[in-house]
Amino acid sequence: MMKSVNPATGELIKVYDNHTEKGIQKIINSVDKCWHQWKKSSFFQRSQLMQNLSSLLRSNKEQLARLMAHEMGKVLFEGVAEIEKCAWVCDYYAVNAENFLENEVIESDFSQSYVSYQPLGTILAVMPWNFPFWQVFRFAAPTMMAGNTIVLKHASNVPGCASAIEDLFREAGFPENVFRSLLIGSEQVVDVIEHPAIKGVSLTGSTAAGRSVASVAAGVLKKCVLELGGSDPYLILPDADLKAAARICAAGRLLNAGQSCIGAKRFIVTDPVYYEFLEYFTYEMNKAVFGDPCDGETTMGPLARIDIRDELHLQVLMSVKNGAEVVIGGEIPERKGAYYPPTILENVKPGMPAYDEELFGPVASVIRVKDEKEAIHVANDTPFGLGAAVFSMNMGKAQQIAETQLQAGSCFVNDFVKSDPRLPFGGIKGSGYGRELSSQGIREFVNVKTVVVK
Repeated sequence: MMKSVNPATGELIKVYDNHTEKGIQKIINSVDKCWHQWKKSSFFQRSQLMQNLSSLLRSNKEQLARLMAHEMGKVLFEGVAEIEKCAWVCDYYAVNAENFLENEVIESDFSQSYVSYQPLGTILAVMPWNFPFWQVFRFAAPTMMAGNTIVLKHASNVPGCASAIEDLFREAGFPENVFRSLLIGSEQVVDVIEHPAIKGVSLTGSTAAGRSVASVAAGVLKKCVLELGGSDPYLILPDADLKAAARICAAGRLLNAGQSCIGAKRFIVTDPVYYEFLEYFTYEMNKAVFGDPCDGETTMGPLARIDIRDELHLQVLMSVKNGAEVVIGGEIPERKGAYYPPTILENVKPGMPAYDEELFGPVASVIRVKDEKEAIHVANDTPFGLGAAVFSMNMGKAQQIAETQLQAGSCFVNDFVKSDPRLPFGGIKGSGYGRELSSQGIREFVNVKTVVVK
């Protein structure tokens, strides 16, 4: 049984029955059977359906945003933007998938030789609650346009979103079993991965979850793509536009109440501008209005669950116990719901959770360094490698640092890290492997087949 609970009020929204073992087998087999027909569909047919889906998303964006607000606390304007982005990724692959997967002719000694990109089959998606629509659609649009079918295991606290996504695919005209949601717990994922019909796995989640899924997939020799946690460093160099940097850094930290793998998390500030930046940054963080996510005046909602809020607070307390200092926030408010205030910690050092771990909420770790060289060292002194950013008015230097010296999958100059359907997205080190989006993303779950004619 899955419970959908409003994190702003603690009220029970709805109870969903888990799929039984028999039901799981029936769904997977039905999706696999559908694949044998779906793979024969033309790119034109798939594109028309994907554009139908895009239109449905846009026409229902307010309703879907409200569903997210109720199930995981996302404020309405962020929810609407998330649905718009889902529609964008559907349109993007509807237009570009055929070109991305066209046969690639390679000159050789044979009369013909080329690479053909063929779908693998049914792919399992294990997805998180923090962007309950976007995380699914950024995987599903390219994967289905490539000719695969999908089984989704969504996070247990957003069963309403999981059901809504399945309904959207069906309403858009896709075959009934081309996309199905499994309402199951994490303990049942192993059996699904090992099912003979499952040909690959995509997971977005914690590093621990990634290790678990990767080990199971490796045991049955199945491809997996992992987008895991992050502790993104933002370097503030002496020649940065400090007011702009502070505004952008605060926005990157507070987006989705700080619950983002690519959220700005560690702010590494060079000594000459430390106090000035901290002043501007504190001002920007204090501007957040946290409260009811369905209130139009609210800019930051609650965290998704009480246990997530409590775990974040424990990380703050342990960091303070080890010498970190609270600039603002750092206390659980006396109100109903999973709320946590915008928080800034300074004097953050190695050995503290605020330095070593991912803080999945609106808590910023500010780290003072003496110069650019030390800033780069601290930025890379992490087990993660998802995103990073550099703030400097010297564009050439900042670009060189971003390109060659920061160890991350996405590096931005003078902006916070974000995903874009046109750009490949993913991490290195403890942040996972494989890529989503762009032409690289659609080629993750295909057979890169060499064809030779003598």
